[in-house]
Amino acid sequence: MRPTRVLLTSLLSGLICRAAAAEEAVVVPAAAPAAEVATAPEPAKSDALPLIGMMVDAGLPDGMNGSLIVRPTSWLRTEIGGGYNMISSGVRGGLALIPFGSGPSLTLEAGHYFDGNANGLAKKFAGPGFKDNALLERIGYDYANAHLGIEFGSQRVTFYIHGGMSYIRASVHNVDAVIQQQASNDGLGSDTTVSVKQDPVIKAWTPSAKLGLIIYLW
Repeated sequence: MRPTRVLLTSLLSGLICRAAAAEEAVVVPAAAPAAEVATAPEPAKSDALPLIGMMVDAGLPDGMNGSLIVRPTSWLRTEIGGGYNMISSGVRGGLALIPFGSGPSLTLEAGHYFDGNANGLAKKFAGPGFKDNALLERIGYDYANAHLGIEFGSQRVTFYIHGGMSYIRASVHNVDAVIQQQASNDGLGSDTTVSVKQDPVIKAWTPSAKLGLIIYLW
């Protein structure tokens, strides 16, 4: 019996040792590291100025104008548009140099107003007793501006005041009709005929100024 007991004891001891070794061999898997959340970098703010805008202004001899504005750089602005001077419609184009993006500016422009009848405008100022004048039936002119000014704002909205000199060129129409009418009034008789082969041209330099507002859209 003793050898059998010793053998059983040995078997039990071996099983216990193997079980203990198996428990020590169990490897607990390490916890997976938390996934790092990728943070997208914030887009850098663009310092580019808006390129295209709209401009409205009013002055003399420009009348009232609305223009499309293109600003390729902070110091250069170009324009093209149309206007109305209470007599007829017109067109105008030009450019402005703004060395510091705002502040002092130099503007050069050229425009044209088509012929229109100014008798209606003259009646508004002179009153209902005003009689139509043949010289006012066709009023139109070309003009060019050379202005110094000051600009307020530069990013999205700009307000400006410009002043300087303007060159105006205009043709005087219906001179022969006026002279003919005056001759008739003086009793020279209906057989007197006056003919003007070429319309006189008036050229003049005059002070000019205007106020304007620009809103940049894109």
